Amino acid sequence: MKKRLLTICMFSVALILLMQPSYAISLDPKPIDSTAAQQKSEPDSTTIENAMKEFKSLSRHERKERIKEAKKQLKEFKKEKREGKADEPGTNTILLVILAILLPPVAVWVHQGEINSKFWIDLLLTLLFYLPGLIYALIVILSKS
Repeated sequence: MKKRLLTICMFSVALILLMQPSYAISLDPKPIDSTAAQQKSEPDSTTIENAMKEFKSLSRHERKERIKEAKKQLKEFKKEKREGKADEPGTNTILLVILAILLPPVAVWVHQGEINSKFWIDLLLTLLFYLPGLIYALIVILSKS
């Protein structure tokens, strides 16, 4: 009696969970709202005009010094980016790690963008034992190359 009641309860819970609407997660790093993206990446025109007026009001020597400083900072940023110091895990990487915990082969497929040998290796490891497939998926996703 208890086993049947438990089976019926488990079946009901599974059915309820399957009937719930599912929500898709976009792994695209581009924001959906283009106006919000413009506001974050581009300052408004009055700020640009004020900055240009301030820059033009400087002496020639001060302008050259500011330009040199900006080029130096840009060069340092590019160097750090090449070395991988400037990279922080973005939303895309975090979502891929969560997906790797749930379905390792799918996470490798989404990360690689195609079904290749890494996908098949991960699928095989996941089918044999879950943990090696998970570890391999995390290695593929979090590797620098």
